[in-house]
Amino acid sequence: MSPPPPLVMLPAFLVFFLLTMSIRTGPLAATAATTTAWSRDRGYAEEILSAARADKDWLVLIRRKLHENPELNFDLFNTSALIRDQLDQLGVDYDYPVAKTGLVAQIGSGRPPIVALRADMDALPLQEEVEWEHKSKVDGVMHGCGHDVHTAMLLGAAKLLSQRKDKLKGTVRLLFQPAEEDGGGAPHMISEGALGDAEAIFGMHVDSEEPTGSIVSTAGPILASDCYFEAKIVGKGAHASEPHKSTDPIVAAALSILALQQLTSREADPFYSQVLSVTYIRSATESNDVIPQFVEFGGALTSLTTEGLLRLLQRVKEIVVGVANMYKCEAYVGMREGENPIYPATINDEILHGHVKRVGGLVLGPDNVKEGKRVMAGEDFSFYQEVIPGVIFLVGIRNENVGSVHPPHSSLFFVDEDVLPIGAALHTAVAEIYLREHEHGSHSDL
Repeated sequence: MSPPPPLVMLPAFLVFFLLTMSIRTGPLAATAATTTAWSRDRGYAEEILSAARADKDWLVLIRRKLHENPELNFDLFNTSALIRDQLDQLGVDYDYPVAKTGLVAQIGSGRPPIVALRADMDALPLQEEVEWEHKSKVDGVMHGCGHDVHTAMLLGAAKLLSQRKDKLKGTVRLLFQPAEEDGGGAPHMISEGALGDAEAIFGMHVDSEEPTGSIVSTAGPILASDCYFEAKIVGKGAHASEPHKSTDPIVAAALSILALQQLTSREADPFYSQVLSVTYIRSATESNDVIPQFVEFGGALTSLTTEGLLRLLQRVKEIVVGVANMYKCEAYVGMREGENPIYPATINDEILHGHVKRVGGLVLGPDNVKEGKRVMAGEDFSFYQEVIPGVIFLVGIRNENVGSVHPPHSSLFFVDEDVLPIGAALHTAVAEIYLREHEHGSHSDL
């Protein structure tokens, strides 16, 4: 074995030079750059949140006007007028109408990169049971899912972004969308050019399970694909005392409904959740002594994947028709596609999810950014995600002290209005930091 080579003593100035270069270009340099970028963006986020909180009284006023005057589906004429009035006062340009009563505002340079922010505006056919000064003035209609909050928060972002329009490294498109709850407003917005040349889209939804001051984001499937189905089984009516003269559609309907319950327990992959709920059944007559000529029933289908929903719908048709034929009846199965298109599964882009987590941590602190769970409900934000990458995330509103504890679609749903400036700041920061990071294809060091 040969002896080891002799140690080489480097001149002191060379050792100092090499150490300096390693700090500038090595792991320590990367750490320093990351810390500097984080400090810069943290300071920006604090500035935006402070500005949004200064606008809280205005945001609350807007939200309460919307809450007192809820409108349904595409018929959001007063809602849209209020938004347009506010945008006019802010000097923000917009296109109207889009999807009948929707509108799209644009702020920034008008050049790429272009990012979109979306808020839904429609209410629910629900009677509000919360007794407070700004209760819904429309009988049987209520903002029971927080869309009044979503709209006010996006208006808040419009104000903040318009104040910073000369600093934006691109363009922000703000989509005020009708008919999320019923009617599928998103595909109408898309077909009428709402996205423009946007390369990414972000949405936000209130969450009554997480405390105010926190957000929840999840990569991948987050909300289900869903649709409604309706079935009609036609037989032959007769007097109840002479069932042998009938072709009884009630028996066929009852067995069909029981058979449908086996689909999710015996045919669905347990790793890909599915739900089938029959929510109504009615017959051609309410007489106690008549076997009706036909029976109608229907309900909702949800699946964590769009493909799974289509398979489930096909099996519903096969089972109902098959059972009806077995009992010498005819069956018709369909869905209210003209009124309610199939909502695809909502699948959050992984990279944009990381962006939301990072920005959320800057605005609210890392401890207030959480990973969420999947929800077996549909959201037409998924239509945008079929066109461009997108993320919808949740912003907490839970506050026992003000009674903000009930889930959406409850007649007791109530919102902690402290969320309004938080949402406005998050919208603003998510968009502005995205533009800065993607200017000329650049990326943040964070």
